Amino acid sequence: MSAVLRPVRDSEQAFYDSQMLPPEKRGVTFEVLFYRQLQQVSTRIHDTENIDQIMLEASQDICKLFNADRLTLYAISDDRTSIISKVKTGLNTTSDLKLPISAQSIAGYAAYSRQMVNIADVYDEEALKRVHPTLTFLKQVDKRSGYRTKQMLVVPILDGDTLHGVLQVINNKSDQPFGDLEIEGATQLCRTLATAIRQRMQKAEDAQRRKATKYDGLIADGVLTSEELQRCVQKARDDGRSVEATLISDYRILPTQIGASFAKFFGVPYEPFNAGRIRIEALQGPLKREFIDEQGWLPLEESPEGLVVMCLDPEAVRGSRVVPQVFPRFGKYVYRVTTKTEFDQTLGQLYGDGEGASIDELLADLSSPIDDESGDESTLESAAADNELVKFVNKVIIDAYHQRVSDIHIEPLPGKAKTGIRFRIDGSLQPYVEVPAHFRQPLVTRLKIMCDLDISEKRKPQDGKIKFKKFGPLDIELRVATIPSAGGVEDVVMRILAAGEPIPLEKLGLTDHNRERLERTVSKPYGLFYVCGPTGSGKTTTLHSVLKFLNKPDTKIWTAEDPVEITQKGLRQVQVNRKAGIDFALVMRAFLRADPDIIMVGESRDKETVAMGVEASLTGHLVFSTLHTNSAPESITRLLDMGMDPFNFADALLGILAQRLAKKLCDCKESYTPSSDELRTFIAEYAQELQHTQKWKADPGGEAQLLYESWVELYGQDGNLKFYRAVGCEKCNKSGYKGRIGLHELLIADDSIKRLVQERARVAEIFATAVETGMRTLKMDGMEKIMLGLTDLKQVRSVCIK
Repeated sequence: MSAVLRPVRDSEQAFYDSQMLPPEKRGVTFEVLFYRQLQQVSTRIHDTENIDQIMLEASQDICKLFNADRLTLYAISDDRTSIISKVKTGLNTTSDLKLPISAQSIAGYAAYSRQMVNIADVYDEEALKRVHPTLTFLKQVDKRSGYRTKQMLVVPILDGDTLHGVLQVINNKSDQPFGDLEIEGATQLCRTLATAIRQRMQKAEDAQRRKATKYDGLIADGVLTSEELQRCVQKARDDGRSVEATLISDYRILPTQIGASFAKFFGVPYEPFNAGRIRIEALQGPLKREFIDEQGWLPLEESPEGLVVMCLDPEAVRGSRVVPQVFPRFGKYVYRVTTKTEFDQTLGQLYGDGEGASIDELLADLSSPIDDESGDESTLESAAADNELVKFVNKVIIDAYHQRVSDIHIEPLPGKAKTGIRFRIDGSLQPYVEVPAHFRQPLVTRLKIMCDLDISEKRKPQDGKIKFKKFGPLDIELRVATIPSAGGVEDVVMRILAAGEPIPLEKLGLTDHNRERLERTVSKPYGLFYVCGPTGSGKTTTLHSVLKFLNKPDTKIWTAEDPVEITQKGLRQVQVNRKAGIDFALVMRAFLRADPDIIMVGESRDKETVAMGVEASLTGHLVFSTLHTNSAPESITRLLDMGMDPFNFADALLGILAQRLAKKLCDCKESYTPSSDELRTFIAEYAQELQHTQKWKADPGGEAQLLYESWVELYGQDGNLKFYRAVGCEKCNKSGYKGRIGLHELLIADDSIKRLVQERARVAEIFATAVETGMRTLKMDGMEKIMLGLTDLKQVRSVCIK
């Protein structure tokens, strides 16, 4: 038997050896074996039902056949506007590649032109232009993977005039363009694939005709005949639309009739669109719109039977077990089916879509110019109640909420100049829309009406609050301030209050080093702890995360806040109201008579409040508060300057956490290995914060080396440090940044710090001692987060100015 097999093995080896030769030197044996292997692959494809699986199994054989490094098999999408990868070899990603059928990519062009493309080097832009003037190669995949694509043979999979997909063969191992034999082989292979796909589709259609569908209820109810439904299904496929959309638009079938059919098929109740439904923040708030779109289910309300869930496919949703994972507190779940039309309507209703109109369309729909200089309050009030203006104001607030805006700025100008509306997103102001001058006063009046302010008072600043649930689909609150500005106009600034659950301490963005020290410090039974930073730096958010960590059934926690933004079960929260004479000091005195374990005071802005905090901490209570200071060491001198006794204050103090918010890199970020010069500069900048410590003074070079080695161990990849740079994509509006990350500076009041407080030491002395004993400054913390890929040096520098 070995004598029989030996020539075959030898000839196959000759075939593989010949592949590395130029075409003219390959010989007859090569061609015979090439077609023999091609025939074996073709036979396997014809003999199987699952073409994707056989192509995956045969992909290595096909690569060997063409002496190629990689291949990709694309199938045409359901709407026939793009091609989607079904088989990929050598690419370490589970996500599908989706390419439009156009000259934006080589595979897309082959599908678009229905012609084979053979490129010797895909980076040769002149060669690409000779094929098509706008043809380009998508270099992003190479950039992400580090792979270098060169030769590419791309053949459309055609069955007559019908396109089924594209076969793409990549990189000839001989580094030669793919020759005539490979072109002929790829063309034959694609013909085989096209025939097999057509046969499989015909079988699937036959099986589908025999199988019950969710639209059969329409036939049973006499809404459609069986033949009409089949024609509708075929028309939907030809038009690249859903059957439901075709039924509604072409056959005038009502969504309620389709919903009744779905209910029979799935055996669950039908849930129609309800125009009176309002958003429940506890249910819809935690879920992103994109997640709901992708999953095809939406929580509606809590009923005696359980959580009511609107679904497009109840069987799939129930089988995935995602709902109980997202809402574990509900023991029972009621699944109801709906149509895609009504699902999208409900989604728009609960997440706000301006009743389908864009902000520009709403602006264009505003009624004719209003004379806002007349000063007639009844006229202004009537204009402010205009239905189009009401829709416009609601749309502004809804858009702001969905764009993660912290503040809405309405900035009118005198005369005929337009009124600007700007949004503060991730700390930066961005233009949103401009409103014609004649709408400025009705716009301001509408906002005043929403928060019950005096619409006749235009000369004094006013402040109030909008409970938006009364006016729109969102259960949110806005803090509103009106300020008279030059030219007899009024500015309005609205802050969207971050109502909802506190962030768990482990998700606050603290490094492991800081989180361990913070948890250890705040777990002490009594003492004084401050969080400091400028307005909008997340101080209240951090304090509520700490309180969530400490919130136990055996602990009594009182908070005094202005306003109460975050609520959590187990806390007794008091709203400060200065107009009514209820300030922080008054509430603090009341707390001390109410048997507290932990007290949180929203702000320590005067001597009395600070003194009471010190007193409370010395009498066995744990006290938390915030300060408007730049750094943790500076906070100590600020509090002593208020007149605190240094000995009592030193005894009471547990620690101070300073924080800032820096812009976070979007997921589109790009990693790179820093040069030695960049690393040296980076270490030197980090070391500026350490230069006063004893170790660094003694041996700066050795300490720098130890620092670098510790970074490589903590943050390195394959023995090297990686930095990241902003790129920009659709998600981040091409900015490269999305969201914000906290930078933290945690000073722990150990014995050495307490001694310096008692001695009224200078800030520099406290700073040096704190760094010696383990404090990471804001900049040091930020630079560590650069190595974690969360932000970049530009953002850290921008918020850590000394």
